[in-house]
Amino acid sequence: MTKHVLPEKHSETFRSEIVEGLKAWQKKISSKWLYDDVGSHLFEAITELDAYYPTRTELGLLAKNARKYSRLPGARGAMVELGSGSSRKTNLLLDAFPDLSVYMPIDISANHLKEAADRVRRAHPALAVIPVSADFTQPLKQLPLLPELPVLVFFPGSTIGNFERSEAIQLLKNIKAAMPEASMVVGVDRPKKEEVLLKAYDDPAGVTAAFNRNLMQRVNRELGANFELSTFAHRAVWNSEDSRIEMHLESLEDQEVTVSGETFSFMKGETIHTENSHKYSEEAFTEIANEGGWRILDHDQDKRKPFSVYTLQAI
Repeated sequence: MTKHVLPEKHSETFRSEIVEGLKAWQKKISSKWLYDDVGSHLFEAITELDAYYPTRTELGLLAKNARKYSRLPGARGAMVELGSGSSRKTNLLLDAFPDLSVYMPIDISANHLKEAADRVRRAHPALAVIPVSADFTQPLKQLPLLPELPVLVFFPGSTIGNFERSEAIQLLKNIKAAMPEASMVVGVDRPKKEEVLLKAYDDPAGVTAAFNRNLMQRVNRELGANFELSTFAHRAVWNSEDSRIEMHLESLEDQEVTVSGETFSFMKGETIHTENSHKYSEEAFTEIANEGGWRILDHDQDKRKPFSVYTLQAI
C-alpha cells in the first residue's frame, strides 16, 4: 500500500479539522478526507459493485444525453470537473465535445488528480489538460485560463449530496463566484427504498467498510494517531427525516485514542460521523439550486433507479 503524503497546503487544515471534529458532541470528520490516494482507489472499487447503483445509472444518463450537453456554451470552451473521479464519466462528455479547448479537473487528492489528468491526456492528446489540486468545498481563487472562455462545470457522482443543505447552497454560490457565467451538469441522487440504499452503502463484500476505515488509517499515518481498526465497525444508517444515508465508524468498546498529541475518549456504541449522502427530490434540489444562484435549464432522470442529471445556468 503506497504511503500518501498530504500536500503541504492541506496538512494544517487536515489536522485542525480532524481534532475539532473529534471534540464535537457528535464526533465527525468531513467526508472530503476519505479521499486520500488509498481512499480514492477504494471508492473506484465501490463504483464497480453490483449494489452500488449511482455510478451505472449516472453513466447511462450521461451517455444518453451527452450530445445535448454539447450545445452548452462551455462545451466549446473549458470544462471544469469538481472531484476528478473515474475518467469513464469524463470521457463520455469529452468525446461528445469536439470543440472543447480546456479540461480542468479539481481535486483535493494530488496523486489521484495526476492519475485522472494523465488518463485524459492519453485519450485526448489535443486537449489542454490543467489539473488543479485544491479543496473545491472552499472558495475557489481565480482559475487559470478561464476568464476568456465559456465554462461548463461538471459535478458528477451525486457529490453535492455529501453536503448539508446550507453547505450545498454555499458551495453553489462559491462556484458561481469563481465562474459567474458558467453552466453546470450535476448528478443528484433521489430518494428510494431503504433496503436499496443500505445495500449500496454497506455492501456484502465489505469494500465500503474498508473505504470508511481507511480514514482511521490515514489519521494514524499522517497525524500519529493510534486508532485500532478492529475496534471500530462501519455503519450505514438511513435518516428518513433528513432524507440521507449516513456513514459512521462505531466504537465496539470503551476506549481512548490519541490524535496529534490529544486524547479522545469513546464509549462503546459511540460513533464518528464520516459522510452524508442526501437524496433530493426534484422540488428539493430546485430550491437548493435557486438559493445557490442557479436556474435549472433541463432535467434528465432514470425512473427505474431514481437518479437525476440536471443542467444549470448561473443567474
